[in-house]
Amino acid sequence: MSIYNYLTIASSLFITLLILVQTRGASLGAGLGGAGEVNTTRRGTDKTIFQLTIVTALIFGFSLILSVIVKK
Repeated sequence: MSIYNYLTIASSLFITLLILVQTRGASLGAGLGGAGEVNTTRRGTDKTIFQLTIVTALIFGFSLILSVIVKK
């Protein structure tokens, strides 16, 4: 296995963890539209986790593309 495969696996596990850590509301009803807040501003650790999720998703995508390019 190449370094790109390891990077893809690690980033997929990390992005899964980051998505699970993010909270959208207090309960399941809040996630399904039951919350009164429509627009929220991300602050503090919530913003940091959100930005880490975006960076990890980009790393995941680029590692997939690179692994396909290197195989050819």
